Amino acid sequence: MTAALLHRYMAGHRGVFDAIEVLAGEITTAAERLAQCLRDGGKILLCGNGGSAADCQHLAAEFTGRFQAERAPLAALALTTDSSALTCIGNDYGFEHVFARQVQALGRPGDCLVGISTSGRSPNVLRAVALARERGLSTIGLLGRDGGDIAPQCDLAVVVPGSDTARIQEAHLFIEHAWCGLVEHALSEHPSKQGHLHAHRHDQ
Repeated sequence: MTAALLHRYMAGHRGVFDAIEVLAGEITTAAERLAQCLRDGGKILLCGNGGSAADCQHLAAEFTGRFQAERAPLAALALTTDSSALTCIGNDYGFEHVFARQVQALGRPGDCLVGISTSGRSPNVLRAVALARERGLSTIGLLGRDGGDIAPQCDLAVVVPGSDTARIQEAHLFIEHAWCGLVEHALSEHPSKQGHLHAHRHDQ
């Protein structure tokens, strides 16, 4: 029984990865837009709930730390980490505003907001995306199922098909790592004025 269940999980994992092969164009276009945002001196803001919040923090860490290339840190901020801001905004304005208020405070034209939602229907991500577009930020959705209400609000939506949340999350992690590698490669070929790929490592 345990082995059969494991094989079913593995089959589902392979199935969703087969399905996202058709998303190669959207994935690479999103990476190009992220790289251009950073090249132009903008920053990447990220928002999502639950496992998607963890993805936001993971992706921000790969950018501000490093993925594979030795380089200067890249400007990325997860809007999911400040418990005081999240609880203050949630208490005073409602949970659906916890990301939009932060976008209003921190986002500037030329920045990019990445909204992550396995359902495509998270109200707080939807509000953040809508506000970001109003304020001149570019918007990328990393979504699941049919893209939900969020996909039409995004400048670019990468939608992983399927109905199994865990499999969608696994595909999202793959896409996030692909973005990190593609962005590092893009910046190494065409660095910004800040020279993102020319950091020197100083061992302690």
